[in-house]
Amino acid sequence: MDFVLNNIDKHLDNHRSLDQHRKDLKRKLEELNGLKEDTESIMRSELQPRKKLKAEVQIWLENVERVNVEVQDLDDRIGESSALTRGFHTEDVSKSIKEVEELITQQGRFHGGLVVDNPQWIGQVLSTTNISGEAVKACVEEIWQCLMDDGVKKIGVWGMGGVGKTSIMKFINNQLLKERGKFDTVIWITVSNETSIAKLQKDVASKIGVEFSGDEDETTRAGMLFENLSQKGRFVMILDDLWAKVSLERIGIPELSNGGKLVLTTRKDDVCRQMGCREIKVKPLMEEEAWKLFLEKAGCDNLNIQGVEPIARSIAKRCAGLPLGVITIASCMKGIDDISEWRNALKELSLRKKSVNGFEDKVFQELQFSYDRLKNPELQDCFLSCALYPEDWEIEERSLIQLWIAEGLVEEMDSMRAEFDKGRAIMNRLISNCLLEVFTEEHARTVKMHDLLRDMALRIAKSRFLVKAGTMLEKAPDVQEWSMNLEKVSLMRNRWLYIPLKMSPPKCPKLTTLLLSHCYMVSIPEGFFKHMDALKILDLSWNPIKSLPHSLSNLKNLTSLLLAYCEHLGNVPSLSNLGFLKKLDLRGTKIKEIPNGVLSRLCCLQELIVGETLINGKEVGGLKKLQGTLEGRFYDWHNLNMYLEACRGREEPRQYIIYVGDVNFHTFLENEGKEIVARGCNIYNYQIVLPRDIEELRIWFCNVDCSEEYPLFSRFILFSIGSFSSLRYLEINGCRNMKKLFSPNCVPPNLQRVTVVGCKQLEEIITSEVEPEERGMVITEFHLPQLRLLSLGDLPELKSICSAGGVLVCDSLDEIGILDCPKLKRMGLNLPKLDNVPPSASANFYLSVRIRPKEWWESLEWDGPQPKSLFDPFVRFW
Repeated sequence: MDFVLNNIDKHLDNHRSLDQHRKDLKRKLEELNGLKEDTESIMRSELQPRKKLKAEVQIWLENVERVNVEVQDLDDRIGESSALTRGFHTEDVSKSIKEVEELITQQGRFHGGLVVDNPQWIGQVLSTTNISGEAVKACVEEIWQCLMDDGVKKIGVWGMGGVGKTSIMKFINNQLLKERGKFDTVIWITVSNETSIAKLQKDVASKIGVEFSGDEDETTRAGMLFENLSQKGRFVMILDDLWAKVSLERIGIPELSNGGKLVLTTRKDDVCRQMGCREIKVKPLMEEEAWKLFLEKAGCDNLNIQGVEPIARSIAKRCAGLPLGVITIASCMKGIDDISEWRNALKELSLRKKSVNGFEDKVFQELQFSYDRLKNPELQDCFLSCALYPEDWEIEERSLIQLWIAEGLVEEMDSMRAEFDKGRAIMNRLISNCLLEVFTEEHARTVKMHDLLRDMALRIAKSRFLVKAGTMLEKAPDVQEWSMNLEKVSLMRNRWLYIPLKMSPPKCPKLTTLLLSHCYMVSIPEGFFKHMDALKILDLSWNPIKSLPHSLSNLKNLTSLLLAYCEHLGNVPSLSNLGFLKKLDLRGTKIKEIPNGVLSRLCCLQELIVGETLINGKEVGGLKKLQGTLEGRFYDWHNLNMYLEACRGREEPRQYIIYVGDVNFHTFLENEGKEIVARGCNIYNYQIVLPRDIEELRIWFCNVDCSEEYPLFSRFILFSIGSFSSLRYLEINGCRNMKKLFSPNCVPPNLQRVTVVGCKQLEEIITSEVEPEERGMVITEFHLPQLRLLSLGDLPELKSICSAGGVLVCDSLDEIGILDCPKLKRMGLNLPKLDNVPPSASANFYLSVRIRPKEWWESLEWDGPQPKSLFDPFVRFW
């Protein structure tokens, strides 16, 4: 018995010390990553052309990356562990600490620089499309000849937007990387219409390994770039999409006298002349080339209809050989088999041609044809809203659809799910018309706007939009730019943006959308929102703001208030007047609770995301439109009951994480489903209401007032008729005064993971309703066909998993952990899959049975329906 107690004490000591070990590991890992950043900083300055990292440095960096991944994986495993097995990770954490310490020591041994000679790397390969067409191939050949000609220093590739300049130069970039020996370095810089010297300097620096501290002025930055580039030897710098003349000297680009080359692409030939370039024009597609591309995008089937092909050829011809125009127009005509629609499309294009002058205007008119063909104003406004994001930004589909819904661009429907599905249909329509491009679907689908289409959108919305997103803007636009007609303003992702405290409140009575996220703003003038009465969406997420102006309280039309991860924000002005608010996001703030009486006035709320902020159950239950996401903390079970009782008979939130009791639930924020986590709160009442669709339930350190005859789960009921059929994950940890967990009629049938640990008085997992004298005579089977993990630990009074006469049948169980349950005498487990495993095949059959102590297993009197010997090959002793 002393041996068992000593092992239990050791396990508990491990459990208690794990958090301290993890803190030590985190601190040392931060130190290691700091050294890694220092090493990479030195590396960037030393990695000149024809240089490479020393092997020992490369191995060290790889080991640092590996350790970071392993520590993250370890954190994930600890987070997924039950309280029973959590303490056993202490040794793993200690090993990680030792390895991190060794890597810190190794870094101090780097002497004599980090690099050696390496003639291999000279630039970055870029993704590109196939180059086709005689004119395009001729253009590529001419550019190449100029690059090989030492007498040509600057090359200007120009042509109308969407004609293929960027694609051509990406092809050239990749060819230069293959032709080793001519140039030492190839540098690609994407410019934009809203560029600045500071942004160009930052972009060049990132490509050549120069690191600015942030305190340098323009002249100092230029000097740093000049010094680095002068050592590059024969370099090619490609400036893509230049809109106006820029001073190479101000940027820090040295004179091109040592074999260096500058190539720029632009829509304007006068930019080429002003920059002193050899001009090369990218010509449009020939008529037959354009027709071939049109056929590819529009499809051939609908062109077989009599009379359609001549009209389609005329439409393709009116695209003037502009590939982007051909693609967008052909895409919006795809699938149309009514010849009258083809005739109408041709007429519309013809009228547009007659109404505009100037080549650039004609390009925009051609592209606007696809925009106008959407016909539906809501579809068109959804497209225009995509331009609120920074240029070349990958826009996460879900957040974009949520923006459309919040702006009222998606018609209001009977549920949020229906509205989201409608938004997804709009997204697919824009993609199919080539107005948006699907960028990736790896985890969550993202989309991008071609810069020319974004320019067109901003031109269409010129008087209604003020967009300076991601432009390194430091000072908010002057009050004169905030015109009376503005409807949407986006200044998102401008690091260190500030709004002058003395700035007069902008007068924007029509403004509905204001996006200021990720701007690192620390304050907002008190009266800033004073004249924004129509504002619907205010996004201030990810800003270190400590307080908000009281003028926010008067934004009576606000539907979305997004303050997520404003980590210094401890309170907000009164929200009582925001009666139309549909989404409130306060997660990651320091706000402790929402005062009573506030939520009851926000009757339109559909999403309430407040993290560990305390909320009132009765008030939340009164939010009849809360269908989206609910994340918040109730004070106790009584508050949860009040919320659920108030929800009876109506649609539940699509997703929820509800905390009950104490704070510090951050370890549970990994799952996005339907979860309740209770910690440090008492379970006294006979009935505790749970949602019918609950998927995960965790109860930690609660005092359970359960009498002999009432198991814990007999106290839980669903707020509508059901049998906990959605419950997948159950974890009970450190609950006092609980003797039984399940009554026979309250075993959730679809459990996948069950963990019970540290419940000192627990005697049975599943109790029996059969009279004691009849037990053993009547066999009762409890089926958990989806159960994969059963983990029991530190249960000193546990006598049986099932009462005598009961058998737990588990078809899928592959992990069993029984640690420090000294009185457990009856397992009552039946694993049907073991019956069909021959001894010779056990090595290829997965079942993990973790036992401690070994003596307990050896002395266990097995009375299950299967012989104990079937389990022996899979047992491991801790």
